Amino acid sequence: MSRYLERAEHIARLIDVQLNLMLDQSVLTSEQRWRHLLRCLGAKQKANKLEELDISRALTFEGSSDTSIVNCVNEARENARQVREQISSEMWEQINRLFHEVKRAGSQRDWDTQPLEFLQTLREQTHLFQGISDSTMSHGEGWHFIQLGRFIERANNTAILLDAHFAEAARYPPLESAAEAHLEWIGLLKSCTAFEAYCKVYTADIQSIRIAEFLLLDAEFPHSIRFSIDMVNDGLNAIAHVSPARNPERIHRLTGRLRSSLRFSQIDEILTGGLHPYLESIEKQCNHIHSAIHQIYINYPVQSALEA
Repeated sequence: MSRYLERAEHIARLIDVQLNLMLDQSVLTSEQRWRHLLRCLGAKQKANKLEELDISRALTFEGSSDTSIVNCVNEARENARQVREQISSEMWEQINRLFHEVKRAGSQRDWDTQPLEFLQTLREQTHLFQGISDSTMSHGEGWHFIQLGRFIERANNTAILLDAHFAEAARYPPLESAAEAHLEWIGLLKSCTAFEAYCKVYTADIQSIRIAEFLLLDAEFPHSIRFSIDMVNDGLNAIAHVSPARNPERIHRLTGRLRSSLRFSQIDEILTGGLHPYLESIEKQCNHIHSAIHQIYINYPVQSALEA
């Protein structure tokens, strides 16, 4: 549930930023921009010619796509229904409101006339769900799983986004497009809700190396990969304390290895070894952590639970 809602908010934020960037002069054409957005989302969609309205609608309302908002909201609601007795009534009501808001917008022409307003509403609704969860749910095992899902998804999304953006930046035309490329770096920061936070650390001096350092290694910014993995580690420790019968050593090894890499790495060392392989390794490690959590806490053999 938590991962799907985080993904829906992430998709909405990226579409919002891309639509706004199209209003400015940009180094990317419209078609290049939408292909770039698909890469930033890790989408597998292929098309000979991408039409702006069609692809933005597909990312929002295509029910069969893993990288569509409506699919994420539908799956989140279904998962919430399955754990209905574990969440508060306010949480269930909020996720239902979100579900019906997306369904209503898809059946009407809200997207065609006011896409930015719809995306903003959706983002606010997902943030509201997070706040309601924190305020109305006991901060026990279930709540820690919500945090765990949110931050695994966030770390993975940020790694994919950084990887795609830096690969695209390497293809920007040289010096004469510096102003347009500057807009793309600001767009990356805004895609992670990081522009103001970045400026408070580095002022308004937009440099690609500093952006990579901030979104990878900052210990205090909620959308940095390091912060997200720290939160994953804290959630796992809390769950292990509540459910000591499980055997979480493998998860802690995986998380501890990734956390140590982020805590003790320097950006110049990462860039020397290659940013792409480093980010690709983070994506793989996030997937391994997810699989281990699912195996130990969700899809475990019945006999092992009885013996415990």
